Amino acid sequence: MALSEPPIEIALLIYPQVQLAAVYGLTDLFGFADQFARDRMASEQPCFRISHWNIEPAGTDLTRVYESIPGGQAVPNVVIIPPSLKVPPTACDFACLLTWLRGCHEQGSTLASVCAGAFILAETGLLAGRQATTHWTCATELAEQFPSINVDAGRILIDEGDIVTAGGIMAWTDLGLRLVDRLLGPAVMMDTAKFLLIDPPGREQRHYSAFSPPMNHGDTSILKTQRRLQTETVRELATTDMAAWAGLEVRTFLRRFQKATGLKPIEYWQHVRIERARHLLEKTLEPVEKVAWDVGYEDAGSFRKVFIKITGLTPVEYRKRFGSFQLQAAS
Repeated sequence: MALSEPPIEIALLIYPQVQLAAVYGLTDLFGFADQFARDRMASEQPCFRISHWNIEPAGTDLTRVYESIPGGQAVPNVVIIPPSLKVPPTACDFACLLTWLRGCHEQGSTLASVCAGAFILAETGLLAGRQATTHWTCATELAEQFPSINVDAGRILIDEGDIVTAGGIMAWTDLGLRLVDRLLGPAVMMDTAKFLLIDPPGREQRHYSAFSPPMNHGDTSILKTQRRLQTETVRELATTDMAAWAGLEVRTFLRRFQKATGLKPIEYWQHVRIERARHLLEKTLEPVEKVAWDVGYEDAGSFRKVFIKITGLTPVEYRKRFGSFQLQAAS
């Protein structure tokens, strides 16, 4: 950024039950990035103005309640909706909030959400027809409430330029670094990541998310099959077998299973076995080939391909990152 340019204003939205840890954490992250950028340019001119915006008591407008340096513009350059302690949050009681967000976007602001903050962003209508992410535990609910959104809970960050969504509760670190990279460059971003001891962008939410299939869909025949799959140990399992457990014809079973769980039966079976493999990789030192065999794969190569498809990591990489034996050795 040129020395003559005004500071870039990054606004952090404060709303009922917002996670204040993220608000203050992002404030600090952008503050450090600003200092690193100034050091690199040998300049005292601020690069960032960080502001906090709150809904007025009357609920009719938003106002700045904090700014790192005075003199902010009417419309911030970037507006971030931090995580919520309530899932899902709702902005329906604060029409001014949605109007304000739409107005900022119309005037060129980049809008961003973290975790369940995506629900508020979705209520503006600006995510319709777009890809977005949120915390993996509430991704199904977001997709059901807003079917026009392509929800991808496997990704920690989805950057569409004018709108950025981040996944898990702590994904505010990923969002913050992505914005620093975009606004101040990769060198300042790496300075900030190293100083704060956080990973630079590149993680994926599927590395962390456990398989938590819906069990409250009300289809008792499908639920019977789901429960049996949780304890099944056979190596070869056909759709016809699962349909028989449910007491349904195959075509009817396929349709009802995917409607209830969001997955095809064989895909579901893969997820169940990979979830078992995660546990073994985390808690034991068994060779990967033995883990593959224990969860029902005769071919370790096939197991590895499915594991990467679902988790985004190889079995060895997963064990290095999440294995309890690695944690014990490091402590």
